[in-house]
Amino acid sequence: MTTPNRTSHIRLTSHPEPGQAVLRHPIRWGASTPQERGPIIGTVTRAGERNVIGAHGGAYGLYRALAVSSGALNPLARPDLTNTSPAVQIGPYEQWFDPAKIVSIDPWGHIPQDIFARRIAEGLDIRPTIAVTRARLNMPEILTAMRDKRLAADEQILKSNGDIAVTKIAIDPVWYLPGIAARFKVTENELRRTLFEQTGGMYPELVTRPDLEVFLPPIGGATAYVFGDVAKLADGRSRITCRVHDECNGSDVFGSDICTCRPYLTHGIEECVREAQSGGVGLIVYNRKEGRALGEVTKFLVYNARKRQEGGDTAATYFERTECVAGVQDARFQQLMPDPLHWLGISKIHRFVSMSNMKYDALIDAGIVVAERVPIPDELIPPDASVEMEAKKAAGYFAPQGAPSAEDLKNTAGRGLEKY
Repeated sequence: MTTPNRTSHIRLTSHPEPGQAVLRHPIRWGASTPQERGPIIGTVTRAGERNVIGAHGGAYGLYRALAVSSGALNPLARPDLTNTSPAVQIGPYEQWFDPAKIVSIDPWGHIPQDIFARRIAEGLDIRPTIAVTRARLNMPEILTAMRDKRLAADEQILKSNGDIAVTKIAIDPVWYLPGIAARFKVTENELRRTLFEQTGGMYPELVTRPDLEVFLPPIGGATAYVFGDVAKLADGRSRITCRVHDECNGSDVFGSDICTCRPYLTHGIEECVREAQSGGVGLIVYNRKEGRALGEVTKFLVYNARKRQEGGDTAATYFERTECVAGVQDARFQQLMPDPLHWLGISKIHRFVSMSNMKYDALIDAGIVVAERVPIPDELIPPDASVEMEAKKAAGYFAPQGAPSAEDLKNTAGRGLEKY
């Protein structure tokens, strides 16, 4: 029984297709050419074509399923990639050919429509996992910086109306499982089993298909914003100012003042604009890791626990409250964070706009030099965020004036969450 463009037959993916002894389109991660490496095929239009675990689009694949189920989308439809090539050329760089340097994104993911044009013409459904375009940003904090004479329009990077010209890069995660396991110092079998169990058995190929080494996880990716000439990121001569920022929807978008996220993000953007105007290049990498990768529901539960605990909210118990609710203080684990920087060819960051010890350590472990760490100015820290900031400094965040004392941490009681 069939319906238009659909069939009642279910194709199980937990084992190879009948008669398929080896992968029809193998992936050789870190190969010397993209053709030798092979394409990432996360959709199925013909039996035996898919060569990864999971599907393109990550969590958005579920919306695709709803669109197909409702009849709004033909499941056999394939994208017309005409005129979708990157707005600027990126790479290749030597890091692309080192299977240990980049393990969580596809370094060729922005140009498969070009390098695999023949295979696409032959019928393979090969889709980009990275898109590169040009855009303009406009934020009230930048207008304030212009009004206060900290920034001035140059009509190239910063326009007189406050618009900032950027190159914008969307990156979907593509995990090379042997490399991910090595990065976290676990065996591949242990990683596969844990991923299988913690996703409720959603991806049986993790434990039944060791021949499939690439996984398209159902998680958010990252967006990189480049201020100035993208090529300067890899030339080894130009100064680079960079902030790697982890998503905080409440602050970044809606301006909640319980944390320093939006102030630090806008401060990073201001520093990136200034660097680009001085002949260098600025970079913001925005990772979708809401609530320290614990999720927004967990984050709001922690807000309640902090507010209602005996003695009120204090820096001394800031991380303890999170661990009580979530079982862990922080699930971001920055080991994968350097991958987009390697993809952009970066070997040194001159000004790293971050106080995070975890981000700094991850960059150093990845072989990226950090010349200067830039803390957030005190005047940009909202009063309600003082508890968070003092707790982070005590936990190891970079602070030029040193970590706060135990007495300082106790004295933060009642200075946060007053409005919550």
